[in-house]
Amino acid sequence: KIAMIFQDPMSSLNPIVKIGKQLTEAMILKGKARQRESREIFNRYLKTLNTRMVEALANGDSAKAAALTKKCNDFNKFEYKHLELEGAYNTARHAAEEATTELASILFEIEKNALHDGIYRISHVKEQALKSINPWVVSGRADELLALVNGKVVDENADKELLNAKRVALKRSTVAKALKGRASFEYTVEALTAIKAILDEALTLEQPNFFAMGYYLTFSGEKQVPEMESIADLNAYLRKYLDEHFMLSFIADAKEALIYSAKVCAKEMKEAIDCLKQYRGVFESEAVNKKAAYAAHKALAKEVMEALDPMNTVKDSLVYTFGSGLKTEIDKYFNGIVKNAAEISRYNKQKAAYDAQVAKGKTPDGEVVPASLTDLEFVRNTILHQIDRMVAHCESLIVATENRDYDAETVALIDFLKANASGVVYKMTKSLAKAKAIKLMEEVGISEPRKRYNQYPFEFSGGMRQRIVIAIALAADPDILICDEPTTALDVTIQSKILELINRLKEERNLSIIFITHDLGVVANMADRIAVMYAGKIVEYGTSEDIFYRAAHPYTWALLSSMPDLDTNEKLDAIPGTPPNMIYPPVGDAFAARNKYAMKIDFERQPPMFKISDTHHAATWLLHPDAPKVDPPKTITDRIARMKAKRGDKE
Repeated sequence: KIAMIFQDPMSSLNPIVKIGKQLTEAMILKGKARQRESREIFNRYLKTLNTRMVEALANGDSAKAAALTKKCNDFNKFEYKHLELEGAYNTARHAAEEATTELASILFEIEKNALHDGIYRISHVKEQALKSINPWVVSGRADELLALVNGKVVDENADKELLNAKRVALKRSTVAKALKGRASFEYTVEALTAIKAILDEALTLEQPNFFAMGYYLTFSGEKQVPEMESIADLNAYLRKYLDEHFMLSFIADAKEALIYSAKVCAKEMKEAIDCLKQYRGVFESEAVNKKAAYAAHKALAKEVMEALDPMNTVKDSLVYTFGSGLKTEIDKYFNGIVKNAAEISRYNKQKAAYDAQVAKGKTPDGEVVPASLTDLEFVRNTILHQIDRMVAHCESLIVATENRDYDAETVALIDFLKANASGVVYKMTKSLAKAKAIKLMEEVGISEPRKRYNQYPFEFSGGMRQRIVIAIALAADPDILICDEPTTALDVTIQSKILELINRLKEERNLSIIFITHDLGVVANMADRIAVMYAGKIVEYGTSEDIFYRAAHPYTWALLSSMPDLDTNEKLDAIPGTPPNMIYPPVGDAFAARNKYAMKIDFERQPPMFKISDTHHAATWLLHPDAPKVDPPKTITDRIARMKAKRGDKE
């Protein structure tokens, strides 16, 4: 689900392992995990669907319940046939893909005069080619080529034998064989190209509908599918047969099960809301009872999870993380009580020792480290906020129950079951992983990927190594890509190319990217939403427009004031001081000591996150209604005015 690109590409690469092996590792591992996960998901959802269908439609009628269960069992039964057919097809297709990949590599190496182990590899190509499609299509050419190989007429070292014939006293027959090999060189290339063309054409053929075919072969009584002029005609016939005899009825029953499940869960959500509101009072008092707090967590986590609709194919992240998130905050609260007592005791001892030294007229060694205290009120408010947010979320789900498109959701559920059934039989082989790795290398802009596949990291430049790391990150098909300063170690021109590449991949692969950087120029060109962090905490977040044109936190102002551009003639501002020692974090706002707009309260209390707009928030006391009005630095306002003028903004 998540992949990461680090600042230094060599920290992600093993210097003594070839790039190809490092590229394919994640694919092969994830392929095996995907098979296990698909089997578990298919079995669980089909069992739940069967239960909901019986509850929704049987009404206590055992015969009706048995009929509904039989439908689900029939679905499961012909899915096994579907898996068998698709598995056989995948085996053949994988063999064809493996053969074409290896043929492309052999032809590439022949062109570069760098072929190794030609006899063994061409024999392997023949075996894979014969597994892939009807043997008689390629057998004549493959057998002819194999005979050529077995007779050792093709010899990739022919030129070397000729050059060294006299020196190593080779027999005349060996030289003659080498000459014959050279004469057959063009034929070998032509034969390999012909076989590759046959396999390439086979790979473009339309895939049969194995789902519908599985039902037909399981329940029609026929041992084979009818002959049709095209795969498209066959698929249409099989789909019609499936719909008329099973699928339309099954979908109708599944829809009723989904509606019933949604209503049951809506009722359970109302109970969960009542439970949330009831236990909210445990955390409203200033001194929270520990036993009551953990009992409340246990009850709330149970109620919220039981309200989750088991038929939803899209995971509700807020519900799944509610229990663990609530427990984390409760732990923080009670651990904070213990920690605060220890910190106050430590501070009092240090302060007493410090004052004693001063009273004796001595200069104390060092300073008294302020007590690092957990803001218990802030933690308690966070707990209350989590409960309130879950109440609002459950209420929105209840309202949405009446407006859901159950027809579309039913089809999506069937497709979800089919996709996971297919996932059970999809096997990622080493050869398929190699083919995908080469495509990935092409996608990230690496030239001659077949040659590069067998090279080591030290044979690449810094920019190329970062491209390899990006390809490795994409190998597992992640949903989220975390980029931790991925361009810092590169020069400016290479930085630009890598950023363009990441932006392109984001659009093409529909990725969510978390980009961590200190370079505001990079942020401006990459980010849709920005979170500004200081001393380990987010101090401001919003859209790119919010942060660059309506910044509200003094630290964000300081960052923008220190950023150069082509039109600024004034001296850039530097942020005074140094970051705080987070082993002993400051009591109030961590930026207060470096903030020229700091007020007394900044040194005493951490500011909450104030809402500026629906998309824009900042943690600074300057946004408090009672705070004095402070305008951003003139450097920033002038720059914003220039940028708006360039954009043609009327305001």
